[in-house]
Amino acid sequence: MIEIHNLEKTDSVFNQYMAELRDAVIQQDRMRFRRNLERVGQVMAYEISKSFEYDDEEVTTPLGVKEIRTMHEQPVIATILRAGLPFHNGMLSMFDQADSAFIAAYRKYDKNEDSEIRVEYYSSPDIEDRILILCDPLLATGESIVKTLNGLMEDMMPKEIHIAVAVASQDGLDYVERTMSRLPVTIWVGSIDEELTARAYVVPGIGDVGDLAYGEKR
Repeated sequence: MIEIHNLEKTDSVFNQYMAELRDAVIQQDRMRFRRNLERVGQVMAYEISKSFEYDDEEVTTPLGVKEIRTMHEQPVIATILRAGLPFHNGMLSMFDQADSAFIAAYRKYDKNEDSEIRVEYYSSPDIEDRILILCDPLLATGESIVKTLNGLMEDMMPKEIHIAVAVASQDGLDYVERTMSRLPVTIWVGSIDEELTARAYVVPGIGDVGDLAYGEKR
């Protein structure tokens, strides 16, 4: 069974960042929107780090030696372009020696308004037997997350998989749980929304994260 950690259930400054991330007025400041995504990524990276394995390390200071518990290994942080870039940067500022993977995926609509998720590009280091964190600001249907993970794991299997999202629909979480239940997956979510529209919009959601961060696309 997949474990889900919902960070909004604990009162902290994290919820202030989430409130600003959703606020339609504050969103008009594009730089602040990106910064809030980064801050959400930083807090989530800190929470994820608590689940890692740690070793004793001796650190030499100017006056002596101190034994400190440090991470046994650095993760691989993967993100889906382009919306995930600020979120990824926030995580990378915490796991500053981590490797990175980038995936190009998008939802394609046809003339009948039917849609499918297309994944067209992977750039990834070796993730065999490593800790993989897949971060994406919005989990709507869950299809892009599942397709991305299946593509990354085509010939490599991580020992741990962490899915980190700022906002998720309940339907999307249910879909990921059904399809990924046999894998070592933990989901970290900033907030869960109940409504998912026929066009895969999460309500109240955030909006189009890529457009809000970088400008409208053609």
